[in-house]
Amino acid sequence: MRIARFSIDGNVAFGAVEGEGPDGLVLDIIKGIPYAEFELSGIKVPLSKVRLLPPVLPNKVVAIGRNYAEHAKELGNEVPDVPVAFFKPTTSVIGSGDAIEYPSFSNELHHEAELAVVIGRMCREVPRERVKDVIFGYTCANDVTARDAQKREKQWARAKGFDTSCPLGPWVETDLDPHDLTIQATVNGEQRQLGRTSDMIRSIEDLVVHITEAMTLLPGDVILTGTPAGVGPLHVGDEVAVTIEGIGTLTNKVIKRG
Repeated sequence: MRIARFSIDGNVAFGAVEGEGPDGLVLDIIKGIPYAEFELSGIKVPLSKVRLLPPVLPNKVVAIGRNYAEHAKELGNEVPDVPVAFFKPTTSVIGSGDAIEYPSFSNELHHEAELAVVIGRMCREVPRERVKDVIFGYTCANDVTARDAQKREKQWARAKGFDTSCPLGPWVETDLDPHDLTIQATVNGEQRQLGRTSDMIRSIEDLVVHITEAMTLLPGDVILTGTPAGVGPLHVGDEVAVTIEGIGTLTNKVIKRG
């Protein structure tokens, strides 16, 4: 099931996305929140009549760096012995169709297409065999990075945590095998990144176990699983799209901040 979060007439709701094609999609409004058992209201609105919001409002976004060998290589980095984890703040999260604001402290902004894992229940110290039980679903993500700031600053907080640096969407797909999906990024229609989730160095199960050894994850929290090779520059006016097989396409335009 595809679960979207949206606004219409000043109200925010979740809905199940039904239909196919840009003109055939409708939202069946959900009663309550989707992390617990829920019912569909039967009240349907065309997707074209609503504004899509970030599909979740995470308490935290835990991102993993250098989880694809070719990406590590293209930036001159070694594959780390353990997963490299960092945070992106909630203020970095935007939805599909929202603008990425080019940060004033950077002259080298990069796209990073990623599969995002959405957590469905509070969990800590999750055993590997129970990982699937704590996952709500999957969505597309763009770990937008101020690459020059990342290179010159020891911490990645500003480089990867600035406002609008974490586009998520367009919705969460709850019924999906994430282990071998095509993931790609285009800029102005030109393909930049093309990889498969099967190329991850550490699997989703590995990442959930590793993260929850240290911290509690809450419903709606997001894990970014790393990016394949092909990252590259974004400029003001560019439109960047992240497409993942079985989920959909996350699209954002880059604008000047201010």
